Amino acid sequence: MKIAYIAAGAAGMYCGSCLHDNALAAAILKKGHEVALIPTYTPIRTDEENVSLDRIFFGGINIYLQQKFPFFRRTSGPLDGLLDHPGLLNWISRMFASTDAKELGALTISMLEGENGNLKKELEKLVEWLQGSYQPDIIQLTNSMFAGMARRMKEALGVPVICAMQGEDIFLEQLSEPYKSQVVSLLRDRAKDIDGFIATSDYYAEFMAEYLDVPPEKIHKVKLGINLEGHGGFQIKDESGGPSIGYLARICPEKGLHILLEAFYQLNQERDLPKIKLKVAGYLSKRDHAYYEGIKEKISSWGVDGDFEYWGEVDRNQKIHFLNSVDVLSVPTTYKDPKGLFVLEALANGVPVVQPWHGAFPELIKATGGGILVKPDSSTALAKGIHSLLDNPKKREKLGNKGMEVVHRDFSAAAMAEATLEVYGRYVD
Repeated sequence: MKIAYIAAGAAGMYCGSCLHDNALAAAILKKGHEVALIPTYTPIRTDEENVSLDRIFFGGINIYLQQKFPFFRRTSGPLDGLLDHPGLLNWISRMFASTDAKELGALTISMLEGENGNLKKELEKLVEWLQGSYQPDIIQLTNSMFAGMARRMKEALGVPVICAMQGEDIFLEQLSEPYKSQVVSLLRDRAKDIDGFIATSDYYAEFMAEYLDVPPEKIHKVKLGINLEGHGGFQIKDESGGPSIGYLARICPEKGLHILLEAFYQLNQERDLPKIKLKVAGYLSKRDHAYYEGIKEKISSWGVDGDFEYWGEVDRNQKIHFLNSVDVLSVPTTYKDPKGLFVLEALANGVPVVQPWHGAFPELIKATGGGILVKPDSSTALAKGIHSLLDNPKKREKLGNKGMEVVHRDFSAAAMAEATLEVYGRYVD
């Protein structure tokens, strides 16, 4: 089977969708199928071997210029190629790019308008490449915000188009009016062009069936999976240093670091526990610098600077090292996370998790047995949940070992690839 997998770069940061798409494409390749992992906007950044094409479609600079200035909707050749150069896009991403929904309403509409929108030139370039250079049997879109591509692709190529669901509502709900209403209306119209959808949790499948107004039977559940190489649950932490809580996610309000920080402070007031460390790893964007500065100010005012560690953005080896240096992991998101990749990564290393009771987390905890759930948006409930594990090493070890066993058995990238191929098989003759 030849699969054209259209992914989205995330402006130079490690993001869950990029990691998921690359891991899935790599696992499908290992099963003997052909996959063209096609980056859009910016190059894909992953902490594993990158299997994506060294070519960018819908390059971030080009689509910005075409959205703002009609002249660039008619250019072609060397200028477009220069503006889509991966090196230039990487540099621009690091310096200036934004994924803030508040700034991207009009561009989102143009993407969804497809062959009728301001970016139709970019769509034709992608369709031409698919027709002439690749000729896939099936096309997968990374999320429903790319649904505007499907109608033209099906018309030109005559192949089915499948679409993943990866938390796009979180972005869309931040759009200001009138963009938000227009986008949702366009999405529901363009969703009719999609042959089938893939969601990684029952929660998100049910939510998006209503959000996009699509029949539930068109949405197939494929469990999230990760590349398990290197993940093994070996503990390298120095027990003499006392217990530690880990946070592995982007540094931003929606991931809930401020809630974990308050819980950390409360736990350090407990007399029945030794002094606790909070270890944080993840990407920090320019947009969220003020948020992080507020975090540091609180830490300083509490006098616990020595008990807080920020590891920065970590690559794969550093991530595994980080996870094996903590006793418990918590990322108390303020939104209903549809995936929770960090849960699987923690459990793959025998680290139990404490997560809010919403989104995909209840399903993951039920399936893996690797953690506990607490009331969302409550630092007190979170502190109580973490306390129950830090104060009970046997329970902590039991949950960690159980989670590690199940993740290594049921949540591999290979298992995710097999389930995805089964879905593709329903649509390819």
